[in-house]
Amino acid sequence: MKAQKFWKWKNQSEEEPSAERVLEFYGTIAEESWYDDDITPAMFKEELFAGSGPITIWISSPGGDCIAASQIYSMLMDYKGDITVKIDGIAASAASVIAMAGTKVLMAPTAVMMVHNPATMAFGDHVEMEKAIEMLSEVKESIINAYEIKTGLPRKQLAKMMDNTTWMNANKAVEFGFADDILTDEKRNPDTNEGYEFEASAVERTLINKISNKMKSKSNTTGRRVDDLKASLYKKLL
Repeated sequence: MKAQKFWKWKNQSEEEPSAERVLEFYGTIAEESWYDDDITPAMFKEELFAGSGPITIWISSPGGDCIAASQIYSMLMDYKGDITVKIDGIAASAASVIAMAGTKVLMAPTAVMMVHNPATMAFGDHVEMEKAIEMLSEVKESIINAYEIKTGLPRKQLAKMMDNTTWMNANKAVEFGFADDILTDEKRNPDTNEGYEFEASAVERTLINKISNKMKSKSNTTGRRVDDLKASLYKKLL
């Protein structure tokens, strides 16, 4: 069975091996796992090192297999030419790890990046659960390694950002060091937009508080209406 590729090369030319090549990561990383598929990483490595010179990588991916991302990251870091990463949509989860291999990382003004903790599925008794937790902890530390090299941020801060499932727009990603600059349109010179980030847990808490306050407000309003109605009826009876 032929391995399914989740990447696409453009401008890959045997006639001009040193010409700038374009690599696209659009969609889920490693739709077929790299855990038991030696052909897939070998195939990617062969295509990567088939040429030389600068590479432009376009990323718009929700993430996927962190093992695949780790191997891609390592291969790109080992590549001798300059690598320009351009995020035109989303670089979330495992895709954000691949982005860290860029010599320069650029984001579209409308693009977002997301970092979070690795996840897995486990089955068994408490011993197996403890093994799964230990494995996830080690995987998290390995991901932090890539973020730390690129951003220079403290490991504790990066770990907390992953715990909170942090989303960043382009300006905030540049501020934190996950990206180097923002993709600009030479025809325009837009004003710099304010950066923002948000944490999934914080959004959930805010939403729950709003709903709770709304319910309390409705309850109080209903109570006042009932009291007014009672007073009106009492006056009529008098």
